[in-house]
Amino acid sequence: MNEKNVLVLASNSPRRKQLLALGNWNFKVIVADVDETQLADETPRDYVVRLAHAKVLAIQPGAESEAVIIGSDTTVVDGDSVLGKPIHTADAERMLKQLRGRTHQVYTGLALYRKRDGKTLTELSVTDVPMRNYSDDEIAAYIQTGDPMDKAGAYAIQHPQFQPVHSMSGCFASVMGLPMCHVVRALKKFELSPAADVPAACQSLLKYKCQVSSAILRGE
Repeated sequence: MNEKNVLVLASNSPRRKQLLALGNWNFKVIVADVDETQLADETPRDYVVRLAHAKVLAIQPGAESEAVIIGSDTTVVDGDSVLGKPIHTADAERMLKQLRGRTHQVYTGLALYRKRDGKTLTELSVTDVPMRNYSDDEIAAYIQTGDPMDKAGAYAIQHPQFQPVHSMSGCFASVMGLPMCHVVRALKKFELSPAADVPAACQSLLKYKCQVSSAILRGE
């Protein structure tokens, strides 16, 4: 990594920090505070990319002149419904019951911004997520942990007890909030290659055999 470059993550999410660390880049965190209200008639695709871009712009005044900033935003889409973070426990219960036993999509938008010249790249990851037919009791127990309350769609795919997902073949890391093969692909365009085998490290961490990493890295 070029010593003049400082990689910055515009998020305080522990999941995103854990995932970005897989590349062995040196990076710092500056928390972005943006209005996450979806605009009228805005598609999920446009929504997550816009917010990812808004996050990098929000924190760039506080970043170093050579910084490359990464912003990411994730939302859950079920048919025509965009499911953000629940506003209370009843809302979390509603979302989990809505998603139960069905396949929905997770959209994650990614924006990268180099401060010195304003170079900007965006990426989008869309992953099908088939949920298992969990019980009402399982929903209640999961909500009592407090875990759903800061998650889009009111669930974390990686939760060890609830384990809401039946099976999937797309990008697991994207559902967690940071599609790492998209990150690697984009950062190479800024001449920032990882110092580790990110697909292997990601699959080892998540205990998941990824079927899409090679295609993503090829730009397909």
